[in-house]
Amino acid sequence: MDFKEIDQLKLQLDDLRPLPAAAVKNLDEIYRVEWTYNSNAIEGNTLTLLETKLVLEDGLTIGGKKLKEHFEVINHSEAINYVKEITDELSEYVLRSIHKLLLKNIDDENAGRYRMINVGISGSTHTPSNYVIVAEQMEQMLQWYKQAKDHIHPVELAARAHFQFVFIHPFTDGNGRTARLLMNLILMGYGYPPAIVKAENNLRLKYYETLEEASINGNQEPFINLMASCVKDSLERYIAAVK
Repeated sequence: MDFKEIDQLKLQLDDLRPLPAAAVKNLDEIYRVEWTYNSNAIEGNTLTLLETKLVLEDGLTIGGKKLKEHFEVINHSEAINYVKEITDELSEYVLRSIHKLLLKNIDDENAGRYRMINVGISGSTHTPSNYVIVAEQMEQMLQWYKQAKDHIHPVELAARAHFQFVFIHPFTDGNGRTARLLMNLILMGYGYPPAIVKAENNLRLKYYETLEEASINGNQEPFINLMASCVKDSLERYIAAVK
């Protein structure tokens, strides 16, 4: 994997720092809506980008849409706030807290709790681990992260953490959204803007196909490259907005 282009873009963005406050505020507002919309849409939420904006920014409820879908929008925005404020080391507590925010008022019984049942993943031939070893696997994932973070590129680190999380599938629901927040928590910690996985049909399909390739055949490279392309897009947008 070659991250030279990403490294060059990151240097360009760093050279522009400190970024203009007005531009940062505008980018934060745009990304909050887009990140929330796309991450929820990937999981089946039917609120449009505009409807997501109206719920977040104007506090409106959208007629004909489920209350759960509104909570998914509000909760994701709160989880973004939490991720942006984290200064602690990545931990099980942090991941459980992200998940608890995502499922607040939706499934309070399971919010922030590792699953106590075995589950399948719709549309995938990958079967997540038996629930009895989830806690152990999460501990191993975090140990891997601590050992790897100073030795591999931040984009690869974030993408591999994203994959490992969904491979374990530690919660009964909300794993994908938590994984994408985890990825961006790592990226933002290294000074990257958040990377948005678009819910457009071709990218959404490629997202699931590359996750499946990594899960079944152990080949993570296509998934890492796809996440790298999302990082590149965000870097280019940030540079264009502040230049």
